[in-house]
Amino acid sequence: MNVVTPASLRAANAATGDRPTRDQAEAAIRTLLRWAGDDPDREGLRDTPSRVARAYREFFVGYDTDPAIVLERTFEETEGYDEIVLLRNIRLESTCEHHMAPIIGHVHVAYLPHRRVVGISKLARVVDAYAKRLQIQEKLTAQIANTIQEVLEPRGVAVVIEAAHQCMTTRGVHKPGVTMVTSRMLGAFRDDPATRRELLAMIGNCGSSVVAG
Repeated sequence: MNVVTPASLRAANAATGDRPTRDQAEAAIRTLLRWAGDDPDREGLRDTPSRVARAYREFFVGYDTDPAIVLERTFEETEGYDEIVLLRNIRLESTCEHHMAPIIGHVHVAYLPHRRVVGISKLARVVDAYAKRLQIQEKLTAQIANTIQEVLEPRGVAVVIEAAHQCMTTRGVHKPGVTMVTSRMLGAFRDDPATRRELLAMIGNCGSSVVAG
């Protein structure tokens, strides 16, 4: 699995000097405003480059987050609980790496504990750590599942994502209302059909259209 960590990004940027300064980023946004046909010096756009630069730091904060570290703290006092743990309908806000358009949807994350569990908010944080980067949905699905499997070492992990991609709903083919469903099933969720069916029943209607990940 290729995990982009803050340390690796800092090392790459230090070696290549590729990460622009805030001033350079704002200048690039001013160029885009002119290319779109507007005047970045008019009143309504005067502060737009600064606003967009701040927004981009928020949109892509995942590059400064190590998902593996998010999952480090676990709990072993579970009274032997070993059934499905499912966090449904985690809000997904990501950005398409091909057109830099929003990807909006929901993520369902499940795992079968093996001796230990993790705080449920940490599952949502792992989703955000990968979602807040330039992404394609297929890769995002695999990254979330693979990281949970590698760090927690559960008996199984399942990730299902349903999302709308504005790169096809507001441009190009212009097909609003279309959503994309992807899944990644590991361990018992892949190998045991009964466990898989139980999970999809718990997820609900979204799971009815899921194929093998």
